[in-house]
Parts: sequence; structure tokens; C-alpha cells
Amino acid sequence: MSTPRTLELPEGVAEATIETDRGRFAAHVVRAADPVAHVLLIPGWTGSKEDFTPLLPLLASIGFDATSYDQRGQFETPGTEHDDYSLAGFSSDAAAIADACSPLPTHLLGHSFGGLVAQAAALEHTASWRTLSLLDSGPGALGESAERPLGMFLKVLGKVPLIDIHHYRENGVERPPAISAFLERRFTSNTVASLKAMTQHLLAAPDRIGGVRELHLPCWVGRGADDDAWPHDIQADMARRLGVEIHVVPESAHSPAVENPHGLADAWFPFLLAN
Repeated sequence: MSTPRTLELPEGVAEATIETDRGRFAAHVVRAADPVAHVLLIPGWTGSKEDFTPLLPLLASIGFDATSYDQRGQFETPGTEHDDYSLAGFSSDAAAIADACSPLPTHLLGHSFGGLVAQAAALEHTASWRTLSLLDSGPGALGESAERPLGMFLKVLGKVPLIDIHHYRENGVERPPAISAFLERRFTSNTVASLKAMTQHLLAAPDRIGGVRELHLPCWVGRGADDDAWPHDIQADMARRLGVEIHVVPESAHSPAVENPHGLADAWFPFLLAN
């Protein structure tokens, strides 16, 4: 997840509900004056559309319409206990949103867990995308670690109230009151089934980079300089396997779009403009 620095929407960015043939999705959207293409941004585990909000006006400034959204069962997008939370299901949601948002070619970026969804979307809905970008993500499962005890998290989901889990995760962290309230509301608004599925995917998703490489879809890979999710060498190797170099965004960790949006723009926008 990302922690927003502010809850104020930048000029030109609007809240929206995207109606698709797979349901409705909460989104933040920006529209360029004379757009050349559309960018769809997929957030990660326990994240939301707000993970990209500071980046949206920068995309519009170079001629791109852009949409960030809450995935199925995530924050303000509804989900039921019986929805399809497979990677194929999440990727079909992404393709449906792209189709509903714009007739322009769509560039796809997935952040963290969203990168696993973006890979599935590239493989299963290849014609929907102009390019694929992976930010602070990996070729497959993140796996269990002392820093991220995902297995323990999975075991308590559905047994311990989300508010209690949130308070445990935030214990000792000092934040501005409005930001703390937002993070609590976001986490406790998630559908438990969606959280369970995303966590399971992070523990067990297969490595599909070989298949993505065979698509010959233009790819970009980047991470924050101090990213603490997938190991840096794993991300660099993923980029190598895709035939590209990894771009390191300075002064950022796991959420460059919030922590250093201009640095991310410097690293990523030349790729978008070239494709």
C-alpha cells in the first residue's frame, strides 16, 4: 500500500465510477486536453486508486488520459465473498475498465501485486494494451518473510476483525490524523475474500515472465531506490528477462508514485512517449 501525503485531489483529477460489463469500479481519472493515449494504473495489495493520484496530472500534462482504480473488493469498489478473485478475474476487470474508459490505445502499469495482475492481463488480453509497465513488482510470488508475514496475515483474515488487524499494523506509527483516518477506512473497507485472494497470490503466484516476453509487447520495469518488497536482484533479473534495463527512482521506496512522482515521471514518461 501507499500512504498519501495529502487527501486533496490535484487540479484536473476527479473521482469517478467506471461502469463495465464486469461491474462498477471506483476510480480517479484525469483527461488531457488533446489526448494521444490512455494509461491504466493497477494498485497493489491493501492499496487503492490513491496510490497513483499525484502522478495523474503529470500524465495529463504530456497528453495522456489516465485512470487509477480500486480493484474488485478493494476499498471503494464493491466485492462479494463469491466474486472471481483469481488473477484471471482481476486481469479481466482491468481489460473491461480499459475498454469502458477510452477508445484510445491503453498503456498498462501494475504496481506491486498489481504487477502480477498486469502480467496476467498482458497474457490473457494482449490486444487491449499498447505497452506493459511493472513498478516495484516481481515475476511471481513475493513469498513469506519476517518483514512481511503473509502466511500469518492469511490465517487471521476472517477470524480477527479488520480494524484490529489495522491497529496492529499501525501500532507505534505517527501520522497526521486525517491520513490515519483514511488508512483505517481504506483497510477496513476491503472485502475479506479479496484480501485473502490477493495474499494467496502473493504467496503462490507462478513466474510468467517467459510468456510475457514472448508477446513482444513493449515493456518497462522500475522500482524505488529503497523498495523493500521483491529483492532488488530479482527485479533486475525480471527486467533482463524482458529484454530491458530496470529504472531506479531516487528518493522513493515501495511507492514512487506518491513518494517521488516527478522522479517516477522522469524515469517512465520517455518510455510512454516513445511507444
